[in-house]
Amino acid sequence: MSFRDNLQYLRAQRSMTQEQLAMLLGVSRQSISKWESEKAYPEMDKLLMICDMFGCTLDDLVLGDVRHPAAATAVSATGAAGTTPAAVSDAVAGQDAVRRNAFAGGDAAGPSGSVRQAGLRGTAPMGVSMAQDVTGYDDHARSFAWHIAAGVASILVGVGLGMLFDEDNSLLGVSPANDVLQFVFIALGVVTGLALIIPASMGHSEFRRRHPYVEDFYTDDDRLRSSRNLAIAVVVGIGLILVGVAQIITSEQLLGLDDGWPVGILLFCVALAVSLFIYFGIRHGHMDIAGYNREASEEAVKRDEENDFYGKITGSVCGIIMLVATIVGLWMLFAGTPGHDGASMVGGVPFWIPWPIGGVLCGAVRIVGNILRTNDQHRRER
Repeated sequence: MSFRDNLQYLRAQRSMTQEQLAMLLGVSRQSISKWESEKAYPEMDKLLMICDMFGCTLDDLVLGDVRHPAAATAVSATGAAGTTPAAVSDAVAGQDAVRRNAFAGGDAAGPSGSVRQAGLRGTAPMGVSMAQDVTGYDDHARSFAWHIAAGVASILVGVGLGMLFDEDNSLLGVSPANDVLQFVFIALGVVTGLALIIPASMGHSEFRRRHPYVEDFYTDDDRLRSSRNLAIAVVVGIGLILVGVAQIITSEQLLGLDDGWPVGILLFCVALAVSLFIYFGIRHGHMDIAGYNREASEEAVKRDEENDFYGKITGSVCGIIMLVATIVGLWMLFAGTPGHDGASMVGGVPFWIPWPIGGVLCGAVRIVGNILRTNDQHRRER
């Protein structure tokens, strides 16, 4: 089989479209189409990414048949001849070293080029493997969940620390430092929380922009484990909240305290509980790869529409329309006379009428812009 046939077979095994493979490799769909029509050939780094993604060897991908891996046959033959497992392991390690060297300085090569001369092999000897996390999605999802959970918890902990110095039941008693310490701790909690949440949210948006498609590499065991962890987190979180409520009720009944440090302790319990809810909830939600791909794809389409020529034109026109509507509406508000319902009116027209009219005009402008964009795309394709 040729490289073209191998690549088409590998895609078919994963039910993967050209566009999806292009997203994973960071190339255009046209590049995949050229590879499969043998009008162009991928560079070495892309070949190695394909090998890692599908778990095949470079020899089989470029020169052989991924349906009948040569590496598996070779390993079976050497095992039958008495080769020890240690020797096979050393051979695989040597192949990995050669492969890494090729990746560091590899150039694009055809079937008869440097690939044949180097005799490079991938790490997986047995044909098409399970889907791999080639985009770093899981690490990103774990980091995002941790930052969001820690950010929310920081805000709650900051407020809780501030309550320890509430003027009614401060740990310091009656002191002029209470107000200062309360403000400082609350401010630190809010600043720390925002410092964690905002960059994480921006990084998540950037990840979705760079990776509008992620292959579903999670197994049923992964999802079962995630569901179990979420259930445990919910139970533990509810228990923590109940402990916090119990201590504040006890403090009120035994000590006559309903403000100050008992509220701070309650907030500490709530902060830990909420962080568990958020972290394991986000982790469980990120297991829905299909939902991620759908949302990321919709965002990419929307972003492309906003960034193209027609999107910019319609956005500008809508901005002008709404600006004019606002000016007219404000003029009618201050220059008009009160009507029977108390609303300002000009010539019997309520002052708020320009805004819905502007919204309707903006909708019409966007429809026209979409029609022009579609016609332009059809003309280019022809």
